[in-house]
Amino acid sequence: MTDPKRTAENVPLPGGDFRLFTTRLAYQLMMSCGLLENPVTGGTSPNPDNARMLLDDLRMLAEKTRGNLEEDEEQQLSKVLSDLTPVVEKLTQGEAGTDPQP
Repeated sequence: MTDPKRTAENVPLPGGDFRLFTTRLAYQLMMSCGLLENPVTGGTSPNPDNARMLLDDLRMLAEKTRGNLEEDEEQQLSKVLSDLTPVVEKLTQGEAGTDPQP
């Protein structure tokens, strides 16, 4: 009996796992910070607005799920926030005081 060759087209996408969900958000945030290469564009291009939005989403997720997570889920989310918050703050620090020119 031979197993059919597994390809990306016939392998179901994973979902419904909290750690996987927060990891995907963390990867998007790292790409938005310019820390990881974007697999679509092949480059690194910081996007401060997107980085701030993703960080805010992760903070909201932590707040809304407080007391309802498994210990490892809470630790992972806390680690992502503690590692990436200073990166986003550094990336966006110059934007707060600048007014766009008309």
